[in-house]
Amino acid sequence: MTSSIADRSAGPRATAGTVLVTGASRGLGHALASLYAQAGWRVLACMREMPPEPKGSMQRYSLDVGNTASIEALGRTLESQAIDIVINNAAVRGDTGGLGSLDADDFMEVLRVNALAPLLIARALRANLLAGQRKLVVNISSRAGSLAEGTVDDDDGDYAYRCSKAALNMATVKLAQDFQRDGIAVISLHPGWIRTDMGGPDAVVDIAQSAHGLKALIDTTTMAVTGSFRAYDGKTVSW
Repeated sequence: MTSSIADRSAGPRATAGTVLVTGASRGLGHALASLYAQAGWRVLACMREMPPEPKGSMQRYSLDVGNTASIEALGRTLESQAIDIVINNAAVRGDTGGLGSLDADDFMEVLRVNALAPLLIARALRANLLAGQRKLVVNISSRAGSLAEGTVDDDDGDYAYRCSKAALNMATVKLAQDFQRDGIAVISLHPGWIRTDMGGPDAVVDIAQSAHGLKALIDTTTMAVTGSFRAYDGKTVSW
């Protein structure tokens, strides 16, 4: 695997740290990656489709989170590089028509991208996180995956998406247990119903508002809150 690196400086420079963001080509992933770049972080922006003319200071890597070989190749490419924060943001919505239109292949693809990929990425980059200072895995989840809150005032028929985010939340809890001895914190974050291609124009949260709120939570996360589930505004979300 090769990377396309834009605007690399002629010499080394100090950075606030290194953060890797999946699904960074657009939407929330792009907003988060841009915020960290502006704050002086070294940003590893992972995306399935590379822009024809990369701009900015981010280091861009081709990554298809739905492909196990692509995730493993990214791990080999980044071998020995310290990473402070991994943000598993890439996700797909899938069918929203309810039980009647549920398709087995669509359902399994949504699970693969939204729930399995973050686990495989965490495994592939575990050594990188151990070499970093912050040691944090962030899973961008959704209140839609909450058994307690996921269907409150929300009756969309997106079975696959809801089930995948519920599975991702359990993955967060399991990873938090497994990584605790390494000093690696793992959290789930709900970005709110944001106005993106996935969220649609009727969504109530501006993408910049969500990204700033999420970054504030990420930047203050410690081992004391590993295994937790919070919203972009800091409120705890019930499992």
